Amino acid sequence: MTQGQTQGRRPAPPREEVFAAAMAAIAEHGLASLTMAGLGRELGMSGGHLLYYFGSKDQLLLETLRWSEAELGERRRAALATAASAARRLDDYVALYLPTGTGDPRWTLWVEVWGRALSSEPMRSGQVGIEAVWRADLVALLREGIAGGEFREVDAERFAVRFGALLDGFGTPIVTGLPGAGRESALAHIGEYLDESLHLR
Repeated sequence: MTQGQTQGRRPAPPREEVFAAAMAAIAEHGLASLTMAGLGRELGMSGGHLLYYFGSKDQLLLETLRWSEAELGERRRAALATAASAARRLDDYVALYLPTGTGDPRWTLWVEVWGRALSSEPMRSGQVGIEAVWRADLVALLREGIAGGEFREVDAERFAVRFGALLDGFGTPIVTGLPGAGRESALAHIGEYLDESLHLR
């Protein structure tokens, strides 16, 4: 290989740079417009090189979601580790969980992963693994609130399953922009549910 050939080859960007570029592209143009070729152009490399490093678009999407969730996980753990009441920390958990609004890139990725998980075992396993961390943190918080006398006696595991389904049920219409769906309205409904089913009066 000549010196000119060596200088002309751009090294692959760090994986975090790829994930950040993918999230930025989703936020700006939506997931439907995200292609390996287009993302490669943003990074100064070919779509073929991206396929070489990630194997498939499915794998790139899953790893981008993991990267995004790792960053959000740090914020979630910090919120749950404060000295605030269990009820306040549960509110913070909900605020971090829900989409920020229509087209939220993290939730857009989630919706895509859910759809692709129907026919892809790696996507399904990855989805389950990411969701398990959220649920484990929720169960631990519920048990703390019950032990401290803030929450009613409930089966924390069963409550977490139902509550997770409730959050997903509110989150999906928000991110897809369904008429009448909004973050503030969802937070109000969720707050009413917690008051009725969990909070001691």
